[in-house]
Amino acid sequence: MKVRASVDGLRSSSHRPCAGKSRAGLLIGAAVLLAECPSSATIAQAQSALPPVTVETPAPRPKPARASEQSPRRVQAAARQRNRNAAAAPAVPTLSERAAAEAAAQQAAKLGYRAMPSATTLRSGASPLNTSQAVNVVPEQVLKDQLPRNIDDALINVSGITQTNTLAGSQDAVIRRGFGDNRDGSIMRNGMPLVQGRSFNPAVESVEVLKGPASLLYGIMDPGGIVNTISKRPELYQHGSVTLLGSAFSASKTGADGLLDVTGPIGDQGLAYRFIGYGVSEDYWRNFGRHREMLVAPSLAWYGQDTTVQLNYEHREFIYPFDRGTAFNPATKTPLAVPADRRLDEPFNNTWGTTDLIQASVEHRLNQDWKLYAGYSYNTESSSANQLRITGINFTTGAETRSNDGTQGSLSNASYGTSYVSGGFWLGNMRNDVVFGGDGQYRTIYRDNLIRQATPAINVYNPVYGLIGPGTTVSNSDSAQTDKLGQWSLFVQDTLHLTERFALVGGVRYMDYDQIAGRGKPFVTNTNVSQDKVLPLGGAIFKLTDEISLYASYTESLKPNSTIAPIGVMIGSNVAPEEGVSYETGVKFDLNKRISGTLALYDLDKKNVQTTKTNSAGVVELHTVGRAHSRGVELDVTGRLTDAWALIGSYGYTDARVTASEDVTLLGRKLQNVALNTASLYLVYDFGTVLPGQLRLGGGARYVGDRPGDSTNSFFLPSYVVADIFATYETKYQNTPVIYQFNVKNLFDTVYYPSAVNNLNVAIGDARRVSLSATVKF
Repeated sequence: MKVRASVDGLRSSSHRPCAGKSRAGLLIGAAVLLAECPSSATIAQAQSALPPVTVETPAPRPKPARASEQSPRRVQAAARQRNRNAAAAPAVPTLSERAAAEAAAQQAAKLGYRAMPSATTLRSGASPLNTSQAVNVVPEQVLKDQLPRNIDDALINVSGITQTNTLAGSQDAVIRRGFGDNRDGSIMRNGMPLVQGRSFNPAVESVEVLKGPASLLYGIMDPGGIVNTISKRPELYQHGSVTLLGSAFSASKTGADGLLDVTGPIGDQGLAYRFIGYGVSEDYWRNFGRHREMLVAPSLAWYGQDTTVQLNYEHREFIYPFDRGTAFNPATKTPLAVPADRRLDEPFNNTWGTTDLIQASVEHRLNQDWKLYAGYSYNTESSSANQLRITGINFTTGAETRSNDGTQGSLSNASYGTSYVSGGFWLGNMRNDVVFGGDGQYRTIYRDNLIRQATPAINVYNPVYGLIGPGTTVSNSDSAQTDKLGQWSLFVQDTLHLTERFALVGGVRYMDYDQIAGRGKPFVTNTNVSQDKVLPLGGAIFKLTDEISLYASYTESLKPNSTIAPIGVMIGSNVAPEEGVSYETGVKFDLNKRISGTLALYDLDKKNVQTTKTNSAGVVELHTVGRAHSRGVELDVTGRLTDAWALIGSYGYTDARVTASEDVTLLGRKLQNVALNTASLYLVYDFGTVLPGQLRLGGGARYVGDRPGDSTNSFFLPSYVVADIFATYETKYQNTPVIYQFNVKNLFDTVYYPSAVNNLNVAIGDARRVSLSATVKF
C-alpha cells in the first residue's frame, strides 16, 4: 500500500513537520549578489510548493507462530522479508530536506523576478490583490543582478522616486510621491524603523515600498510612504557561499569586496543559524577619497510547529567620503566648468562611525484563523564628520570661500516595539480580515560638538589641496543639537468581504506623541510638543478575476512640526502638525503567477507646512499656513515575460507643487528634487541549459526628468538617462558550483546630478564602474 506524505503542514506518517517561516535561499551580499539563489518562504509555503512524497508502508507483519511451531528456515525467511520491507520504506523527508527541495522549486520563480512581498510591510500576510494600497517590490534576484550599492540604487526600479539631500552621501534620502527627506523615519528593517544613515547592506534580501500615507500602520510619517528592507533569514538546510569581487571606476580607481554567507540547521528540532560577513575597500571615483566598510551579521531562527522566533544582529563600521558634489552657476544655470571628478573640498572630508542593529520577533499561530506577532528593534549609530562647507564661488575667477566645519560625537538611536494580532472571522456570510495591535517608539538624534571655523579661500580652477587640516573650533551655540521623539499608538484595520469579489477596508489609529528639540550649550529648547491624534483609513477592493483587482483608498498621515534651530518662537502644542490626505485608485494584477504589477492614480495634499517670516520689528514669526500638493500616475511591473525573458520596469508622473505660502517666492513652485517624469526598464535573458553552464544576460536604463534644484526653482537639474548591463555564468569545478558575474554600471559614463541642496551643493552621480566577481557555493 502507498500513502502520500503531507507537504502542506498536515500529518504525515504520524509526524507533523514544523510550520512557520523558513527563509530558504542561498542569499548573497547585495553588493556582490549573484544569480541562482533560492527564495524566501515559510516552511508551510515551502511544503505546499513541494511535489508529493511517496512512502512505501511496510507490509503487515504476520502474526508470529509459537516457537514450537516455527522452523529455523521459516524464521530466517520471515527475517529476510522484514528486511526487504524495511528497505522499501524510505524515511519521511526531514525539515532540512524539505527546505532544500522548496529552494529548488522556487528557483525558477526567483530568476523570473517574481515579486513576493513580506508580511511585515502590510502587517499581515494578505495578498497585494486584497489590499487597498500600492506596494512595490524590488525582488531578491533583481538586487543580485544589479548589485546596488545603496538604497538609492535599489529604488531606481520603483516609480516616482527620486533622491534628495543625502547629507553628502552619509544618509538615505528618497522622495516618494513628492515628499521625503533624510532622517524622516521612513526607512524600515522588517517593518521596524531604522535610524542609521545607510540602511542597505549585504544582509538585506529585498526592498519594498508602501506608497502614500502609511501612518495607520506606522505612526508619525511623511505622506510619501515607507521603504521596508527585508533581512536575509536563517535556513533549515546547510549551504553557503564565498564571493570575491574586484571593481574599477578607472585604471587608477580600484577596489575589492569579500563576502561570506553561510546558513544551516542546528540539530533537528527546527533551530537554524546564519552568518554574513562582508568587507569592502575601494577608491572613490573622484580625485580623492576612499570607501571602507565592514559588516558582521549573525542571526538565529527557530521554526516550531506553530511558532517562529527570529533574532538578528548587525554590526557595521564605515568610513566614506563626505562629498557635497559641485556647484551650479546662478547666472547661466549650468554646472561649474571643471571636470566632474574634481572635488571642491579637501581630502580630510570624510564621515566615519559604527552602527548596531538588533531585532527580535515572535510569530505564533493561535489557531487556523489567527496569529500573533510581536517584534522589538533597537538601532544605534555613532559617527563624526569633517567637511569644508562651500559658502560662495566666483564663477568668473574661480575663488571659492569655505567654512572649515565638522561634527563630533553624533549619536542616534531608535527603540521600537510592536505587537498585533491578525486573522479572520465570519459575520453572517461576510468574512472579516482584521489586524489590531499597538506600538511604541522612542527616537533620539543628537550631535554633540559642531565645528565652525574660518579658513582661507581656494581657486576651483587651479586648486591646491592639503594646505589646511580639519577644523577644531567648537561653536557652542550650534552644538548639542537634539531631537527626541516619543510615540505610543493603538491601531485596528478590518477588510470586510461583502461578496467573493467586493470588500471594504476601514481602519483607525489612536496616537499619542511628544517631541523635544533644540540646541546650544547651554541648551535652548526650540520645540516642545505633546499631542494626540486619531487617524482614519478607508478603502474598497473589487476583484475582477482571481488575478486582477481594482482598488480605491483614502489615507492620512501626520508629522509634528519641529525645529532644532531658533526661529524667534518656540514650537509648542499650539502649533498644528503637518497632515497629509491622499485619495488613490488603481488596478493590481498577478497574471499566472508570472508577472505582477500596479497601475495607480493618486491625489495627495499636505497642509500645515511650516514657514517663517520676519515681521516689521525684525522678529521671526512662525506660520503653518504652507500647503503642498502632489498628484500623479505610477506603473510598476515585474516578472517573467516568457520562460527566457524577465523584466522589471516602472513609470512615474509626479506633479508636486506649493499651493499655499505666505512667501510669494514659493507659491506655485515645484517641490525641490521632484521630477515630473521618471522611468526604468531592465530586461534579462536566461539561456538555460543551452550552454555547458547557465548563462544570463541583462541590462537596462533609468530616466529621471529635470528637477528644481532649490525651493524657489531658481535653477533646474538636467534630465538624464543612465544604462547598466550585467552577465552571469554558472558552471561547476569538480562538482562545486561556481558563478562568475560581470557588471557595468553607468555604461556610457554619463555625468548626471541626482539631487541638490542649493546651487553650491549639487550631488554628482557615480562614474562608470566595472566589476567582476566569482562566487563559490558549498
